[in-house]
Amino acid sequence: MTTQFSDYIVYVDESGDHGLQSLDPNYPVFVLAFCIFHKRYYAETVVPRLQKFKFQHFGHDLVILHEHEIRKEKGDFACFRNREHKNDFLHELTTIIEESNFVLASCVIEKQRLREQSQAPENPYHLALGFCLETLDAFLKEKKQQDRLTHVVVEKRGKKEDDKLELEFRRICDGENRLKQTMPFAVRFADKKANSAGLQLADLVARPIGVHVLRPEQANRAFDLLKLKFYCSGGRQQVGNGYEAWGLKRFPEAIKSEKPR
Repeated sequence: MTTQFSDYIVYVDESGDHGLQSLDPNYPVFVLAFCIFHKRYYAETVVPRLQKFKFQHFGHDLVILHEHEIRKEKGDFACFRNREHKNDFLHELTTIIEESNFVLASCVIEKQRLREQSQAPENPYHLALGFCLETLDAFLKEKKQQDRLTHVVVEKRGKKEDDKLELEFRRICDGENRLKQTMPFAVRFADKKANSAGLQLADLVARPIGVHVLRPEQANRAFDLLKLKFYCSGGRQQVGNGYEAWGLKRFPEAIKSEKPR
């Protein structure tokens, strides 16, 4: 029997180190971000617009947009002539993110509090994955897609880590989650050199989320634009008083009830 695929595709990236042995005092969090796209819109609008942006600024579309390299002006991004040139580049890229339609599900793990909470804390990546998959499950049920297979694309990190992640992913989807329900998701691993528009956008949105959690009073235009993209049960009308319990979850401050709130 032919598998029915859902209308949505999910791209995942992270910000920060998921290890607990040492903490970066300037960024002691781990962020996982799920960018959920409608496939037709993604193929017809998001990909062509990002390619056009690359052609305009680099002359080709082989450049891979990495938040860290852009911020540190490394590699292909050592090309900025001056601060104004970089600001214009960032403004245009931010506008593309702002105007692209996707739904955001994320989780921020506060690693110091996690270590204090337990003598044997769980892997931050695996914890965040569970919360984000629950949010994805709620979104797809809202869209009547729960009986179709949805692919979740993550970047390869190494065979050992990928094997552990795939095992955890399958465990969660097989029903070992807070909802005690199976989830119709399949994980796909993409090479770090894969020129995926979805993975690049996920990379660009992850760090602003972490910075917001660490320094909520700091000006953060990138995060302000993302507020309208976080998943809110029942629709966008709850933005402003609902996304922090749905599309943006924090742990150990995450919800303790059995169902996502």
